Amino acid sequence: MRSSNPVFSREGSFTRDSGYAGFDAGPRSSAHADNPYAQQAPYGTQLTDQQLAEMYGAPSAGPLQTGRMTMDDVVARTALTLLTLVAAGTVAWFTVPVESYNVAVLVALAAFAVGLVITFKRSVSPPLILLYAGLEGFFLGTLSKVFETLWPGIVIQAVLGTTAVFAATLIAYKSGRIRVTPRYAKIGISIAIGFVILLLVNSIAWAFGADLGLRSGPLGILVGLLGIALGAFFLTLDFNDIEGGIRGGAPQQESWRAAFGLTLSLVWIYLEMLRLIAILRGDD
Repeated sequence: MRSSNPVFSREGSFTRDSGYAGFDAGPRSSAHADNPYAQQAPYGTQLTDQQLAEMYGAPSAGPLQTGRMTMDDVVARTALTLLTLVAAGTVAWFTVPVESYNVAVLVALAAFAVGLVITFKRSVSPPLILLYAGLEGFFLGTLSKVFETLWPGIVIQAVLGTTAVFAATLIAYKSGRIRVTPRYAKIGISIAIGFVILLLVNSIAWAFGADLGLRSGPLGILVGLLGIALGAFFLTLDFNDIEGGIRGGAPQQESWRAAFGLTLSLVWIYLEMLRLIAILRGDD
């Protein structure tokens, strides 16, 4: 079963390997149709009352015994990935001159290529994920320095804004105010695809000297708010996939994929936050 998150929605994502009996062992009921990790009897067999009683009476298996993903795994891998991103960004901030921004563009293209490899690679590769974080951090560090030169204080504002969006989204999700359903995911992804196409069209038009008004004024503010909202939407998909993976006993290695997805969402929000604040501040 594929995940609702675009980062995880492919074969091999958040799935058990052959060492975990019972996964996809038989047909699922409608109640479990949307849960890729719904528990089933091993190889589709029916457990007896005595077997069930023994299972419930046995001590729970910890992550060291099972090799399954836990929330601690996700937090640790995400922290390491973000630490790598911030470290690379700090290096770029202090070493790359503002006028050498073209170097950062090349690094951004390299990060994009590595991100595509990670997304479509069947197995999880922690070195590739950390490489992506380093490249993306270098680009963000250089870009942030350019923005900070034009609008002093904008970087800390964008960081605080990104943190606030993350915290608000997590609280809304954990409190049940946001429920990730197939309809919710389908509508959100459709809007995201349209948003990316709009930005690509705007970039092409800007390269040829045209201005669609997406970088300034009321329309620019509206697009910026929509971009941040989409970033929050991606976070809810990440949270839902992580919960499903932990609940279903996904392999511990999949915590790296979760860290990659969360990093992508946070980078998206940060970039949109930078752009929105720059529009709001104008020429001050």
